[in-house]
Amino acid sequence: MVCFRLFPVPGSGLVLLCLVLGAVRSYALELNLTDSGKATCLYAKWQMNFTVRYETTNKTYNTVTISDRGTVTYNGSICGDDQNGPKIAVQFGPGFSWIANFSKAASTYSIDSISFSYNTGDNTTFPDAEDKGILTVDELLAIKIPLNDLFRCNSLSTLEKNDVVQHYWDVLVQAFVQNGTVSTNEFLCDEDKTSTVAPTIHTTVPSPTTTPTPKEKPEAGTYSVNNGNDTCLLATMGLQLNITQDKVASVININPNTTHSTGSCRSHTALLRLNSSTIKYLDFVFAVKNENRFYLKEVNVSMYLVNGSAQDCSADDDNFLVPIAVGAALAGVLILVLLAYFIGLKRHHAGYEQF
Repeated sequence: MVCFRLFPVPGSGLVLLCLVLGAVRSYALELNLTDSGKATCLYAKWQMNFTVRYETTNKTYNTVTISDRGTVTYNGSICGDDQNGPKIAVQFGPGFSWIANFSKAASTYSIDSISFSYNTGDNTTFPDAEDKGILTVDELLAIKIPLNDLFRCNSLSTLEKNDVVQHYWDVLVQAFVQNGTVSTNEFLCDEDKTSTVAPTIHTTVPSPTTTPTPKEKPEAGTYSVNNGNDTCLLATMGLQLNITQDKVASVININPNTTHSTGSCRSHTALLRLNSSTIKYLDFVFAVKNENRFYLKEVNVSMYLVNGSAQDCSADDDNFLVPIAVGAALAGVLILVLLAYFIGLKRHHAGYEQF
C-alpha cells in the first residue's frame, strides 16, 4: 500500500487545506473473442477512463470523468474476415460506446484506430448540457505489432481531441491469434521499453491500519514542464511515500536532487511526471475545470520494490493496493492533507495561478 503526502514550502504562507475525495470505481475490461470453432481469435484486457468537457445552458463549461462503466457488453466485436479486420466493440453506461479497429500486413498487425461515442442527452452524466445528442471522437493510431506477439502497455497513455481526454493503462491485446493460443511473446509500447515494468497503481483504498515509522519532512523541490520555450506548469512541493507491503510499513522521502521531471501540456490537461532510481514514474494529471480554474485530476504511481525486483500490479490486485490523491479518486475514500504551494497551469493568460 502506498500513500503520498505533500509538504509546505518554507516562507510560502500556506493555509491548511483538507480534501475528502469521493469514490469512483475503475476496473479492467477483458475480452476473449472466439471464432466459429471456439478458438480464440482476439484477446484484450485493459483499463480506461474518459474526461469530457461540455458547454452548459448558462454558457459555462463543465467537465465530467467517466470511469464507472456499470454493465458492459461487447456486441459487434468480430474476429475479422477477408473484407473486414478484427474489431473490439464495447457498450457501457447510458449511451457510451468504444471501438478499436485492427488490420494485418505481411508480418505485422496494427491497432488502426479508436473511436469513443457519448450521449450529452443523458442528463445524469451531462446535466444542463446545451447541445443534446450523440458525439463521436475518432483517433488514428497505426500502432504496428509483430504477428503472434501480445502487445503490452502498462504505462499511462493519453489521447486528447475535441474536448475529450482518453486515458489508457495496463493494456494487453493480441489480434489475429494463431492456433487459438494467446502468445507469450510480448511487444512493449515505447513507454514501457525504457525499463522493466514496475507495479502500476490507479486506484484508492482506505488508509492502512499499520502506521509507518515517522520520518523527517522531505526536502521541497521545484518541478517544471515546458511547452516550447515557455513554462506551462510549475510545482514546488515536498513529497513523501508511505508504503505498506506484506503488513510492513515504511516511509520514503522523494529527493528532488535525484528526481527528474518531464511532462506535457495540452489545451485541457497537463501531466507532470517524476522519476528516479526507486520510482519508475509518479504522474500528476491536472485538468481544466473552467476558464479560470484547474484541479488535480489523478495521480498514477509505478515504483520498484525494495529488493530491486519489479511486480505487475493492477487495480484489482488485492495484494498490493495503493491509495492515491486524485481530483476524482478512482476508488475508496482518501483524506489528503495538502500543504503544498502550487504555481499552476498557464491557460489563456501570462503568469501563474495559485492553487
